[in-house]
Amino acid sequence: MARKPIIADVAQLAGVSTATVDRVLNDRGGVKPEKAALVLSAARRLRLDRMLTRKYSRVRRIAVLIESSANPFHAALRDAFSIASRAYADLNLQFLIHQIAFDDARGIAAKIRSLGPRHDGLIVTSPDDPRIAAATRDVCRTIPVIALATDLPDSGRSAYVGPDDRQAGRVAGDLMGRFLGREGGDVVMIAGLLSLRGHREREAGFRQVLSEHYSGCRLEAALQSGEDAERAGLLVAEALKLNPAIRGVYHVTAGAAEVVSALRALGRDRDVVLIAHELTEERRGLLRERAIGAIIDQNPQFEVRAAVEVMARLLGRMDGVAGTTVTPVSIYTPENV
Repeated sequence: MARKPIIADVAQLAGVSTATVDRVLNDRGGVKPEKAALVLSAARRLRLDRMLTRKYSRVRRIAVLIESSANPFHAALRDAFSIASRAYADLNLQFLIHQIAFDDARGIAAKIRSLGPRHDGLIVTSPDDPRIAAATRDVCRTIPVIALATDLPDSGRSAYVGPDDRQAGRVAGDLMGRFLGREGGDVVMIAGLLSLRGHREREAGFRQVLSEHYSGCRLEAALQSGEDAERAGLLVAEALKLNPAIRGVYHVTAGAAEVVSALRALGRDRDVVLIAHELTEERRGLLRERAIGAIIDQNPQFEVRAAVEVMARLLGRMDGVAGTTVTPVSIYTPENV
């Protein structure tokens, strides 16, 4: 009868010491995530009984850096982490939300450096700024870091979980071109912050599609609201007063209701096409009223579940490859909400 596998067998298969295996199997910590993942994978391949029924007694603390709930997308992220904590309770991962201001890159970098040594992992949604990238590179030396919803490609982050924003921008551009038809027209884009890589990528994709397929449409300007909902409405009102020929608004940030109010105040809500991102309850209502022509949604609940699973793999608490996960986007019109 074949003997049962022992710690030495796991160590040999994983290419680590028996001491490392012992620390991982007994959840004592102090082992780099990639090595812990190798040990757990080897233990499962050898069908080591204690690993097949493993329950994680040690809590792993994950800091989550997102904007305040005043931004509807970030409010949805916050709620999704609360739900995911319960859904993945067996992993014993604790997600601790920390509020950041996207216009304070220095403060975000300081917070990343402060939280890193006191947590087992970080999940960050933030602008693409050299100071933030440098702080992330420092923290990544000891714990895994996931960029969520908008990427930080030069930061050394362990993985990115979120949409292909250039593709999402191309989808928006294609919708705008089709809505405006052969006549085309001028379009204005309202971004939150173009320091957010996701917003820059959406703008680039939007411009590309108009240039390639809809020569009658022109993106007149990409304006920044600073993630301020009221300012988004004011920017649209000002743009339409300066250029009454505008026939489309591409809105990618907070303030969809304020934009609709501005269009209505000018009597332009029926002849200006509004395309927005994120299917919040408020925007669902505006879509049903046909105040919004279409919404491109990246499903924050799905993104958070994917980020939780990637983090669990990076920490050795779930099998599978812990890499970048590009999440899908969906298109909603008044007829499918």
